[in-house]
Amino acid sequence: MGADILSKIVEHKKEEVAAARKRLPENRLRTEAMIPRKRRSFMNQLLQKGPSNVNIIAEIKRASPSKGPIQLDLDPVRYALEYEKGGAAALSVLTDQTYFKGSFEDLQKAREVSTLPVLRKDFMISSYQLYESSVLGADAVLLIVRILSQEQLRDYLNLSHELEMDAMVEIHSEKDFETATRAGAKLIGINNRNLSSFETNIDTAIRMSSLMEPYQTAVAASGIQKRKDIEKICASGIWNFLVGESLVRAENPKVFLKSLLG
Repeated sequence: MGADILSKIVEHKKEEVAAARKRLPENRLRTEAMIPRKRRSFMNQLLQKGPSNVNIIAEIKRASPSKGPIQLDLDPVRYALEYEKGGAAALSVLTDQTYFKGSFEDLQKAREVSTLPVLRKDFMISSYQLYESSVLGADAVLLIVRILSQEQLRDYLNLSHELEMDAMVEIHSEKDFETATRAGAKLIGINNRNLSSFETNIDTAIRMSSLMEPYQTAVAASGIQKRKDIEKICASGIWNFLVGESLVRAENPKVFLKSLLG
């Protein structure tokens, strides 16, 4: 996903949010978002090693800008159930429609049939989207350092907390990590994919793991295709993994997930 694609996504998000605000003003959405909801703790699922000493956040993903269509006719209900049976610790659901062919319905359907906490994976550039996430029933949101200022990141972390949602802060570089830490991020997603060059290297997570503060929990994401990848990253002290494409492409997601867990 080249820098120009990321810029396009962010510009498109701004247009999406502006259009959404016209349909439903932010103050009305905020009122609805503040109604207490029963959340499932995403963070708590990841603080300790799971039964197999590994936790996997299993992703529901139809397509991506870098890989194109992966499985456009994917059934979020089937995948959520298979992932849970396979031993997933949590779910991640893409809700971006234009570039990832996801939807709000994918998230709502997956959460409805599962008992697992659900991360809304999207490009958050506005408080409006956080209120939206709360109303959708998300248990956690993704905040990408690369597309936010440190002030925005801190504000969105505070707002997520106020809405009783967890926030996973995505980083790729040492600079990103510094920004995330200064903003107070506790759950750090290390993206092995460089958003500028498309290049994916699982050594990124291994390199970045040594920077983590004792109060921070790391999640390795992107490029995890087999058990050996997990074992290699585990040796660096990371036990949480977000796996999307390889799970969605698998003939039997439940069996493949179990093989990743070992």
